Amino acid sequence: MVLCEEDYIDSYFVALEGRRSRRGFDVLIFALERLGLPGTMSSLSRELVFLILQFLDEEKFKETVHKLEQESGFFFNMKHFEDQVQAGEWDEVERYLCGFTKVEDNRYSMKIFFEIRKQKYLEALDRQDRAKAVEILVKDLKVFSSFNEDLFKEITQLLTLDNFRQNEQLSKYGDTKSARNIMLIELKKLIEANPLFRDKLAFPAFKSSRLRTLINQSLNWQHQLCKNPRPNPDIKTLFTDHSCNPTAANGSRPPPTNNPLVGPIPKAGAFPPIGAHGPFQPVVSPSPSAIAGWMSTSNPSLPHPAVAAAPPGLVQPSSAAAFLKHPRTPTGMDYQSADSEHLIKRIRTGPSDEVSFSGVMHSNAYSQDDIPKTVLRTLSQGSTVMSMDFHPQQQTILLVGTNVGDISLWEVGSRERLVHKPFKVWDIQAVSMPLQPFSIPKNLLDPYPGEGRAKFIVVSALLSDAGISVIRCVWGQDGLMLGVAFSKHIVQLYTYQLTGETRQHLEIDAHMGGVNDIAFAHPNKQLCVVTCGDDKLIKVWDAVTGRRLYIFEGHEAPVYSVCPHYKENIQFIFSTAIDGKIKAWLYDCLGSRVDYDAPGLSCTMMAYSADGTRLFSCGTSKEGESHLVEWNESEGAIKRTYSGFRKRSSDVVQFDTTRNRFLAAGDEFLIKFWDMDSTSMLTTFDADGGLPASPRLRFNKEGSLLAVTTGDNGIKILANNDGIRLIRMLEGRALDKNRGPSEPTNSKAVSVLWFCLPSLPLIVNALGPVANVSSAVASTLERPNIIPPAVSISTLSTVENSRLVDVKPRISDDLEKIKSWKIPDISDPSLLKPLRLPDSGTAAKVVRLMYTNNGQTLLALTSNAVHKLWKWQRGERNPSGKATACIPPQLWQPPNGTLMTNDINESKPPEESAACIALSKNDSYVMSASGGKVSLFNMMTFKVMTTFMSPPPAATFLAFHPQDNNIVAIGMEDSTIQIYNVRVDEVKTKLKGHQTRITGLAFSQALNVLVSSGADAQLCMWSIDGWEKKKTRFIQAPVGRQSPLSGETKVQFHNDQMHLLVTHESQISVYDGKLECLRSWYPKDTLAAPISSAIYSCDGLLVNAAFCDGAVGVFDADSLRLRCRIAPSAYMPSAALSSNPVYPLVIAAHPSESNQIALGMTDGTVHVVEPSEVELKWGGTPSQDNRPLPSNSSNPSLSGQASEHPSR
Repeated sequence: MVLCEEDYIDSYFVALEGRRSRRGFDVLIFALERLGLPGTMSSLSRELVFLILQFLDEEKFKETVHKLEQESGFFFNMKHFEDQVQAGEWDEVERYLCGFTKVEDNRYSMKIFFEIRKQKYLEALDRQDRAKAVEILVKDLKVFSSFNEDLFKEITQLLTLDNFRQNEQLSKYGDTKSARNIMLIELKKLIEANPLFRDKLAFPAFKSSRLRTLINQSLNWQHQLCKNPRPNPDIKTLFTDHSCNPTAANGSRPPPTNNPLVGPIPKAGAFPPIGAHGPFQPVVSPSPSAIAGWMSTSNPSLPHPAVAAAPPGLVQPSSAAAFLKHPRTPTGMDYQSADSEHLIKRIRTGPSDEVSFSGVMHSNAYSQDDIPKTVLRTLSQGSTVMSMDFHPQQQTILLVGTNVGDISLWEVGSRERLVHKPFKVWDIQAVSMPLQPFSIPKNLLDPYPGEGRAKFIVVSALLSDAGISVIRCVWGQDGLMLGVAFSKHIVQLYTYQLTGETRQHLEIDAHMGGVNDIAFAHPNKQLCVVTCGDDKLIKVWDAVTGRRLYIFEGHEAPVYSVCPHYKENIQFIFSTAIDGKIKAWLYDCLGSRVDYDAPGLSCTMMAYSADGTRLFSCGTSKEGESHLVEWNESEGAIKRTYSGFRKRSSDVVQFDTTRNRFLAAGDEFLIKFWDMDSTSMLTTFDADGGLPASPRLRFNKEGSLLAVTTGDNGIKILANNDGIRLIRMLEGRALDKNRGPSEPTNSKAVSVLWFCLPSLPLIVNALGPVANVSSAVASTLERPNIIPPAVSISTLSTVENSRLVDVKPRISDDLEKIKSWKIPDISDPSLLKPLRLPDSGTAAKVVRLMYTNNGQTLLALTSNAVHKLWKWQRGERNPSGKATACIPPQLWQPPNGTLMTNDINESKPPEESAACIALSKNDSYVMSASGGKVSLFNMMTFKVMTTFMSPPPAATFLAFHPQDNNIVAIGMEDSTIQIYNVRVDEVKTKLKGHQTRITGLAFSQALNVLVSSGADAQLCMWSIDGWEKKKTRFIQAPVGRQSPLSGETKVQFHNDQMHLLVTHESQISVYDGKLECLRSWYPKDTLAAPISSAIYSCDGLLVNAAFCDGAVGVFDADSLRLRCRIAPSAYMPSAALSSNPVYPLVIAAHPSESNQIALGMTDGTVHVVEPSEVELKWGGTPSQDNRPLPSNSSNPSLSGQASEHPSR
């Protein structure tokens, strides 16, 4: 039925007369909307209000949120209502209620208001405030007298009683708090039953940051409509439409160089929003910089279902989950990214003057000559190659895994197989189930009578024939560890010495069924292994201990591949399943952030470009249709589909990326190449023939070599011009050596596994012939000095063509360079790479020094309270942009020349004050103090965002809580530790246990404790849960030194979170989780000066210590044996050495380069020091012991420097 305008008017008045009718109320709203009367809203307008509510809630405009809730009447926030009732804010309670109902609306509303006003009246009587009670009675309760006059009289009579509890009905009235809680239960029932609140108690379900997403989509659409769209459009305003016309107000500008982004301007006296939204940053398609707007999450603790998250490419992420939704890859000096969590409640951002893009531009300068197409080597593996991976540093070392379960290491330049490892279960008793199809009888696990050898060796031989295949083999990022995933639920990890030696490290019973993929990752700076399997699970393991850290469930089919990645220090994992589903996970066990379909529901693998800015996937569906695509991370959609797969593939097509420019895939007996920016196939190559239908392939890190599998169980090595030069250089290096006659190798073919058993036949040549070469000799050789032996592939084995001899490297007689590294004292600058950082500022001793988490920047705090920041730039010589001693960095300052200077104490010079510093997880903000207030700085602008904690006492040490960035432990000059909540700006508790100032704090998430150290040389352990003190311990004085000790004591937890490094001028010690001293090292011999600073290396294998005479010692972390001593003459110029004394006050370890250290000196200089060769590590060659890490044997010549175990 169609109503005329008069009908709407009639409906309006009918509704006024029948407001208690829900139908009348609905007709009223309908009539008002159709008439367009002021104050009415269409359905879309109503939804816009919800979007605005979500936006305001995400921006922490709490008062405004509740005001809009009240005025719109669309959403009744029960949590806010409860909080107001419990706080006794009665005026606000009624004001909020009036946005949704009035006293006279219906009986439910009348009962709600009566209960509230009655409680307010009783509380006034309980306080003996008769005047207030009378006022409430007259103004608030009298309205109910017309409905129940007797009840009103009874309420009035309560004024005559000394205690209203004398009334029989109120005799059980307790205290105020309990009475409010009881009333709340009743109010919630009334509200839920009230028809006026129907559909208003639940916030609509939609993705977080929806309003921002819509604006972003609008900006992207406007940009696509531009006649001449330009990269890096500069979106200055939302008030006008975007145009790429340079004269337009919302136009574009040339691509930015290394200028920092203009950050938000904070309100005076408020924290910046670490984790709150920053300015809008639109995304342009040529340069995607976000993971995916398609990853969603929710936070049930919020009144609105919103996470403070940035929409695709628009805003800065406020949490790890938010980052996964829309991350941004910074370039240049972009520090303006949000922290992974909200740091402070009172942080709020003002508007930004300008917004610029931070996408990565990809150069178009390339040639097809950059593609490796020259067949340079052919290697005969002997069995079908299933997986390959080049070493990340030694560009010619290739790791290979096969379908019979063995792995090999090839030096492709010399065609030399350095290592051959047949499959074997290392610890058969540790395997949770028999490897099918064989079961393992118990008697095979027991020694034979009269035999001292275990039968698991035989069982391992049997298992190697049970169809066990390598599924994936990969190197860790630093090349010091490799992982192998097998088709029968096992993962094996090896450590790799740069001499070419591999050692068994860990064997993990990872999955039920096959393990389909393995990858290394570094969540929370912890080396981990990520695996997936046929059991539909993804698991994360500690790569050092083998302990399972995370398990991710959610796939409905076997998981085919994993792709760990990080952006802005947010770690995440992509996973794909054989049913074509793609998911993404944060390391938080809160479920996947993505549920998306791969093209054609194909069995897919994902990979990033080398610079980590572009995401690709390649897969093959059940029907044989192959798809190679690039993803638009900002939209979660396919950005580009590459053509060239014309026939149905018989196997899953494998692919790889290189040089941030090329894609390669194996298909149709060819290698197919694409330019990343073009969907058309660039070229194909058959590698001189012999390729299988779907060859597997792998580039080396520089893209100069390409390994591709052949149909005859071999590998071809293809090279471009750079790769050819690399191979020729290695060959020339070998030929130039003055070699004497090499020792003959024992070429007798021996069986790896052989037993002469009554019930079993002799197992002969089960795994091929192996050369018997002295491992002790081979391991002394460093990789650059390997000399290819005069052995041809064809003469290695006449018994079985499918197997190769395990040939170990021979020794060059020219070992002078190696010998120099065996000497524990390094005094010549030629034996290392020292770099003195440029500094044009005022010289003052460096009291604190740290690398940023991304490893690209060094931050120093000097004794005059000034911070200095050095930034390494990306370039041809340093593509990663990480700190290195090869290239000097830039001393960075904002264009306005602002110095990042701490507040100081007027009564005490900063030089005499203790300095402390702590860095946010994403390197955007630094918290620091130099005797005055604690300051929070923006690392991009150097501006002080806020200060707090005025002295006295002054802060002496800072440490962020590992699970909550809003909690900071602050060591104080008065010996207390204050647990400070920066969100609410209050001290939650004070810990007392030390006698003098706090000098060190360290959290252990594994132990759930905080360990503190003081200038009293005392250690205290505190529980994180209740902050109670669990244990105290004074560090032991060395022999001949008076006890108890005093002086600055520092603490640092090892990567395993179980062992504690304690540093004092008299010693470095390692303690366990119960504060029991395991071992100590005391200054002596060539390192007799007091210790000024010590720190673990990033991998936890070394301890680097600085001494007050300028020397530096490098120790094995597990034994505290000295590996080498670096003399001051090796890294300081003679001029500095003449000015006595100059020595490092503080030492810092690079977050990803285990052999790089930085030294902050007493003369104000900063030095970065590395070994002279990339392949070499501090202290010369490792021992020949085959024990697993972290035990590293030290140089035998240093036995006099062994650590000392404490007396018991």
